[in-house]
Amino acid sequence: MVLEMLNPDPKPATESLYEKRQAVFPKAVDGRFRRFKWLVMILTLGVYYLTPWLRWDRGPYAPDQAVLVDMANRRFYMFGIEIWPHEFYFVAGMLIMAGIGLFVITSAVGRAWCGYACPQTVWTDLFQHVDRFVDGDRNAQMRLEAAPWGPQKIARRAVKWTIYLAISFWTGGAWIMYFADAPTLTREFWSGEAAGVAYATVGVLTATTFLLGGFMREQVCVYMCPWPRIQTAMLDEKSLIVTYKDWRGEPRGSVKKAEKNPGGVGDCVDCNQCVNVCPTGYDIRNGPDIRCITCALCIDACDSVMAQVGRPRGLIDYATLDDCKIEREGGHARPVTRALFHTRTLVYVGVWSAIGLALLFALGTRTHIDLTVQKDRNPPYTVQPSGEIRNDYTIKLRNMENRPRPMEVSLVGLEQGVMWSDDMPRDQAARSLKFNVDADQTRPQRIYVVAPQGTKETSFTFALRATDAEGGGDTNEVRFDAPGDE
Repeated sequence: MVLEMLNPDPKPATESLYEKRQAVFPKAVDGRFRRFKWLVMILTLGVYYLTPWLRWDRGPYAPDQAVLVDMANRRFYMFGIEIWPHEFYFVAGMLIMAGIGLFVITSAVGRAWCGYACPQTVWTDLFQHVDRFVDGDRNAQMRLEAAPWGPQKIARRAVKWTIYLAISFWTGGAWIMYFADAPTLTREFWSGEAAGVAYATVGVLTATTFLLGGFMREQVCVYMCPWPRIQTAMLDEKSLIVTYKDWRGEPRGSVKKAEKNPGGVGDCVDCNQCVNVCPTGYDIRNGPDIRCITCALCIDACDSVMAQVGRPRGLIDYATLDDCKIEREGGHARPVTRALFHTRTLVYVGVWSAIGLALLFALGTRTHIDLTVQKDRNPPYTVQPSGEIRNDYTIKLRNMENRPRPMEVSLVGLEQGVMWSDDMPRDQAARSLKFNVDADQTRPQRIYVVAPQGTKETSFTFALRATDAEGGGDTNEVRFDAPGDE
């Protein structure tokens, strides 16, 4: 009561529901997994930055860029493969295979995609190497972060952020090269002649790479990315994950403590090196967590410490929960290679392979010629002065090769029927017409089909077939409307 009289309108204390970010300064480490991350980073960045500059000879009528998403002409080129808009199922199939491939990796080796090949991981790793190049290793970075702003800190930040910006700009610039001829677009970009969307795309990707890779880093993995939450449903006790073997490491104690109390201290010397090298700052000794991206750098750090103190490696290691249980009970774990092949992983691999084989079969058996037909609906038919019934159609002949090709369109069925096109007079009507189609082009053409006088049906079907000189072809069934007996 006295407090209420002294403070009649107290303001309740508010507590933030969000934890303040703790900056992460990963320590450099060497080991087999760190070297593997170097290899993956070099390969992925090399593929991303250099692929638009690779050439592939497709003849004089097609672009020579090896990988090109040609939006203007609605084509997708990947080395010797050319995908047309009506063949988008190939792209859909490849995307499905990519998704199932992630299922395979997650089922077999946990979040290996997140730890090694995810773009956020790759660019964050690259920027962390820039940090070490400019500011030094972990301790030097922490000292600089805590130091007040002064000439040295400002200079280092300016240099580091400039390198960030250059990498980010290069990243955005490489992306747009996949959508146009790279040398031509580069020249137009720097001369100010490129389309506005090119500059806008580079600007957006530069900004996002700069922010996500340079500053947000582990926050993207922990808070923004949905994949860590999805893949937990694909992990089970048979999946390989990075694991701290607590039955061997606990209770923790220093080397001196272990010497004084043999058998009373575990192998973990509580050096925190596993935490110091982690790019997300997580302590793997707390068990599996969404913050662990399975990069395995903690394994390299722990193995190095174990070697120094004369204890066996593997205190932190890739292991399945089943094998951990066996080891805890004094048994011998299975070889890692056996852990990779369990039922769910094999099912994923089977589905992935089936889709891939189906796509390869479809790709290998396509004829590179395509015919589509659209019938006029208004009017559905026309009665000619001679009594013949005429239907009008718009056909599209696709030449999916990089050379001009003659094609022949023929009537299949519709006995005594004939047709002609806009390019010829009515008296030259025949049951087949010949057209020349340019390389990598679609030729639209109006044709008129007539049935003889006295056609009884009101509606029936026939087919149009397009063929080339090599015998390839495509058939399209269409409808013919007539007045019947009315």
